[in-house]
Amino acid sequence: MNEALLRSLTPSVLGILVRRGADFAAAEDAVQDALVEAVRVWPADQPRDAKGWLVTVAWRRFLDATRADAARRRREDLVDEEPAPGPTPAVDDTLQLYFLCAHPSLTPSSAVALTLRAVGGLTTRQIAQAYLVPEATMAQRISRAKRTVSGVRFNQPGDVATVLRVLYLVFNEG
Repeated sequence: MNEALLRSLTPSVLGILVRRGADFAAAEDAVQDALVEAVRVWPADQPRDAKGWLVTVAWRRFLDATRADAARRRREDLVDEEPAPGPTPAVDDTLQLYFLCAHPSLTPSSAVALTLRAVGGLTTRQIAQAYLVPEATMAQRISRAKRTVSGVRFNQPGDVATVLRVLYLVFNEG
């Protein structure tokens, strides 16, 4: 392996990474990683295009480091958003959950099915039997309803008439 070759290629490889959008420090780290890999691999199998090999390896190292950093930042943000450990306040959100499941964006039938599943604790099979429909049909209906309310804030009111209908059905099913 030729040390002089690596020294002469380093500035141009670094320049290529910076031109591609890498910040200087990250590009320099990636080039150093590529040089270490070259020292490890090249004695046994030196490539025909040494510069191309170095650019490819350095760019891949840069992308890997960038992705790892982004993933680390996302994990840190999630940790920052977590509630503090300890006892949770004793609040019963059942009524709020009823209203969420009876959101106006849902059809009354879907709202009743979702509420029976989420609040009533009934299985999809039990709900399907109550509606006299196949279980697969009810599973699809409940899945669509979940997707519909997935972006709804917990404090947005639902339909009172639907909530009352659901309470009546839960009472009768129970």
